[in-house]
Amino acid sequence: MKEYSLALVGATGVVGREARKVLEELQLPISKYVFLASSRSAGTKLEFMGKEYEVQELKEDSFDEGFDFAVFSAGGETSKKFGPIASSKGAIVVDNSSAFRMEKDVPLVVPEVNPGDISWNHGIIANPNCSTIQAVVPLKVLDDKYTIKRIIYSTYQAVSGAGKSGIDDLENGIQGYVDNEEYELTKFAHPIFNNCLPDIDVAMPSGYTKEEEKMINETRKILGKPDLAVTATCVRVPVFNSHSESINVEFENEFDLEELIETLKKSEGIIVEDDLPNHIYPLAANSTGHNEVYVGRIRRDFSVKNGLNFWCVADNIRKGAATNALQIVKYIIEN
Repeated sequence: MKEYSLALVGATGVVGREARKVLEELQLPISKYVFLASSRSAGTKLEFMGKEYEVQELKEDSFDEGFDFAVFSAGGETSKKFGPIASSKGAIVVDNSSAFRMEKDVPLVVPEVNPGDISWNHGIIANPNCSTIQAVVPLKVLDDKYTIKRIIYSTYQAVSGAGKSGIDDLENGIQGYVDNEEYELTKFAHPIFNNCLPDIDVAMPSGYTKEEEKMINETRKILGKPDLAVTATCVRVPVFNSHSESINVEFENEFDLEELIETLKKSEGIIVEDDLPNHIYPLAANSTGHNEVYVGRIRRDFSVKNGLNFWCVADNIRKGAATNALQIVKYIIEN
C-alpha cells in the first residue's frame, strides 16, 4: 500500500490538538508528518504516535518538500495565504476555515453526505462550519427520503467553537463567580458565564450574524439545493464543548414517524437517543470525545403539514472540525 505524507497547519491550536488525536485513532497509511504553526508556537515539542516532533514555523516554503495532504486549522487569513501555495506544490488542501467554503470551484464536503463532490476538487476541499456539519448528516438522510422544503435552525453552541479565548472567558467567569471578583473578557462582548449570547461571529447587513449566514448558505451548497428555504438563529451558551441544535424541518412528502426514526438509526454516523419518558436524549456532555452525530427528541411539528422537530448534538471540535477533515483525507486514500 502506498504511504502518504501530511502537513498539519495550526497543529498546536484547539482543533489541531484534536486532529492529532484523531490521526492516532485512524492509523492512516501516512509515513511522514510535519506540524506547522505560527512563529509563537514554532519550536514547541509534541508527542505523536510515540515519537517527538518539533513544531515548525509556517512559511511560504514550508510545502516545498512536497506533501500529499495539507490540513489547515489556523484561521481564514492563514488559509487564504498559504492554502493556494500548498496546493500549487501538489498537496490536496483540506481547509477548516471559512476562506473557501462558498467558492464555486471548491467542494464543501461532509463525507457521510456528499463524498462524490471530492472528485471535482482543484486542490482545495473545504470543511463546512461545525454547526452545519452536524446538522446536514441527518438532514441529508431525511432529504433523500422525504424531500426537504424548509429548515429552521436554533443552535446552542459551546465556547470551544470560539477557540481558547472563548474557553478562557467561561473558565474565568466561573472562577469570578466563585471568588466574587471582577474579571477581564478576552473573547466575548458580554460574560458567557450564566448567559446566552445570540451573537456568533460578526453582524451582517442582513441583520443575521455571519455564523447564521454560514449555516444557511452552506446547507444549500452541501445538499445541492441553492433555493432551499433555510433560516437560523445561532446562540453561544455556557457549555465547554459540543454544540446542540434544535432543528425544525418541513418536508414536501408525508412521512411515517416510526419509519423515519428507523431510517435515521440505520444511517452512517448517526446515533439515535430518543426515549423522553426515561429522560434519554442527546447531551453535550455525552457526545464530547465521539465522532458521531446524536439525534433525539424526534417528533412531529403539528403546526405545519409534514413538519418535524428533532434535537441534534455533536462534538464541534471533533465531528465539527478535526474528524470531518480527516474523514475526507481517509476517503481520498481509500478511493
